[in-house]
Amino acid sequence: SSMAELSVRSVLVTGANRGLGLGFVQHFLRMPKPPQWIFATCRDPKGQRAQDLQNLVPKHPNLIIITLEIANPASIKAAAAKVEEHLGGSGLNLLINNAGMVKPKTLEEETLEDLTETYTTNTVGPLLMGQAFLPLLKKAAQGSPCSVLSCSNAAVVNMSSIAGCITSLIGWESVQCVSYRCSK
Repeated sequence: SSMAELSVRSVLVTGANRGLGLGFVQHFLRMPKPPQWIFATCRDPKGQRAQDLQNLVPKHPNLIIITLEIANPASIKAAAAKVEEHLGGSGLNLLINNAGMVKPKTLEEETLEDLTETYTTNTVGPLLMGQAFLPLLKKAAQGSPCSVLSCSNAAVVNMSSIAGCITSLIGWESVQCVSYRCSK
C-alpha cells in the first residue's frame, strides 16, 4: 500500500533530527489522519542539530522526542520503556530504523575502529532496536483489526541506500565509504 493509505496509530523514527528522519516525522505530522503517537529519537534532543525537530513540538502534542543512542543497548532499553509508558497498553505499529552513520574513507584509510563503530550503529543497532521493541510490535499486531502483513499493522522498516548495493558501485571513484557500504 502507498503512504497515502497508511494508517498507523503509533510510529517511531530513529535519527529524526535531520535528513530523511526529520522528513519522515514531518510527513507523518502532515497526514490527513496523523498517528496518535510519533516518537522521534535522536542522540542529543537538546542540541543545535535537533532544533528543527524541537520547533515542531509546540504545534504537535502527538510528537514525543526521546533521547536514543543507537549503539548503546542501555539507551535502547530506556527508550523502549519510555515509549511503552506513553502507549499505555497499546503497541507500536511502525519502527523505522533510519539512524545511520558514514565515515567517508578510502579502502586504504579504513580502520578497525571505524568499521566497528559503523557496524555497531548501522547493523547491530537496528537489530537491537527490533529486539527491544518486539513486545510492543507484537502487541500492536495482536490488537490490529487487519491480519495481513502491512505497515499499518506492525512492521520494522530498515533504511539502506544504493551504497549498500552489491551489484552497483555507484560513486566508488568519489567516495568509497567502505565501512558504510559493508554495514548496509
